[in-house]
Order: sequence, then structure tokens, then C-alpha cells
Amino acid sequence: MDIRDERAAGRLGAWAGDELIGRINYFVLEDDGTGGGSALVAVHTVVEPGHQGEGIAGALAGALYELAAAEGRAVVPLCPYVAAWSVKHSDLAPEPDPALAGRAQERLLADPDLW
Repeated sequence: MDIRDERAAGRLGAWAGDELIGRINYFVLEDDGTGGGSALVAVHTVVEPGHQGEGIAGALAGALYELAAAEGRAVVPLCPYVAAWSVKHSDLAPEPDPALAGRAQERLLADPDLW
């Protein structure tokens, strides 16, 4: 499995050869200068049928947090799967600033195309 950041498509994809077998849809929330910084906002996780139970979603969630850390960003887990993963892996997944999480929710509500 190869995990690729496909930012232009708004996803972190898990690939097996030429087949997309899982993804986390996300968007980048830039720093607005009010504090809290910037974030990668996870909105939806999908693992294709036939690949569920293989640890793909967990690998994607971990990779999203690694990517955010490498970029100096937080992760706002609006996706229920990523939120649950972050609770189980709190040592790897720090909670985002509440103001940043609020901004992420507002942005998602204002632009449903981000789903």
C-alpha cells in the first residue's frame, strides 16, 4: 500500500498499484491571524469494499497526523473515524485549539463541497 497526499483532489489516498483502496477527504484551513494556527481538516474516511479490516483507515489517519506535524499544522478531526482514532492514539494526535476547530466547522458548513 502506498499513501499519497493528493492535496489538489482534497484527499490522502491509499493505493494498491493503480487502485485507490481508501482515502481521507480533507481540506487545508489556513491561519487567519486570530490564533490557533492552520490545520488539515479531516471530513470523511472511506475504505473500499473488499479492503475493509486491513488497517487502511488507521494507516491513513496516522499518515494525516504525520503530514500535519511535518507542515507545522494541527489536525481538526471532523470525520468520526479520525476523531475516534485520535482518542485511541492521543500520544500521536494532539487535540486542536478549540477556536481552530470552531473555524473548521464554520468553513465546512459554509462550503459543503469540501465533503
